[in-house]
Amino acid sequence: MPRINKLIDLIEQGQQIYISHPDELSFQCGKEMASTWADLLLVDFEHHYFDIKGLHEFMKGLKAGGPTKSGHLTPAVITTLPSNATTVNEVLANAWQSRHVLSTGVHGILNTHTRSAESVAAFVATCRYPFQKLGEEVIPEGLRGAGGQGEPAELWGMSKEEYVQKADPWPLNPEGELFLGLKIEDRHCVENVDEIATVPGIAFAEWGPGDMGMSYGLPDAHDPPYPEIMDQAREKIKTALKKNNKVFYSSWNDFSMNPEERIKFIIEELGSGMVGGPDIVEMASAGRKLTARKMPY
Repeated sequence: MPRINKLIDLIEQGQQIYISHPDELSFQCGKEMASTWADLLLVDFEHHYFDIKGLHEFMKGLKAGGPTKSGHLTPAVITTLPSNATTVNEVLANAWQSRHVLSTGVHGILNTHTRSAESVAAFVATCRYPFQKLGEEVIPEGLRGAGGQGEPAELWGMSKEEYVQKADPWPLNPEGELFLGLKIEDRHCVENVDEIATVPGIAFAEWGPGDMGMSYGLPDAHDPPYPEIMDQAREKIKTALKKNNKVFYSSWNDFSMNPEERIKFIIEELGSGMVGGPDIVEMASAGRKLTARKMPY
């Protein structure tokens, strides 16, 4: 029996996660994308307007068009937030954004500019109900409240009582279905990455080369070849994540390589468990063959 969140099934099978983005946030687009080739649909609220109503309609469309070929009710959906996680105060002041996003039935959040372990722990708390106690020695009391669980429970095909038990971060909670991630994407994040990577409740992190380059005074360093300071930052992040059993998210937009060469490099050399970017359809097809993936889309 598959889980609600397809990403967890893939990670437990040692497979890569291939990422696409919705064309728009509408019921019809959701219905059409229910059969997407992608494992994860990533919605960008970091740089685009915060459209909760559209996200809600999109999620309902996914459910109406499902289930997926892999047997999941919908593809996995994760959003970024308009706010960052630079400080605890910033996270707490914007905790309402996590609540609104999760109440649409999405499967996780990717938070940005995560500069300290304390701010990351506060972010995890914004995604949890207060009765959940796993990891309480690090994670503050959860900040989600009763009243918003009806819609996501329906989208997840379960009762409200079941939903509040399942809507907890994996792998901190082995029965949880939320997939929380971080963008470790500036020099301040890199300085603290060894502590950040230990925070429970986080499943993955991205190294964010565009903002990382800007942070080091390199506004055009989004794509390889990277200067040495960028390579060092990526390797430090990857090492910290691997040590703490968290998935590393990295693409590699080197167009001197064809899609097959690029995905082989991403998997075998970068050790990335999540992949997005240009030519992603071709890379996903080649990558799934490379890892002998059996799960359908």
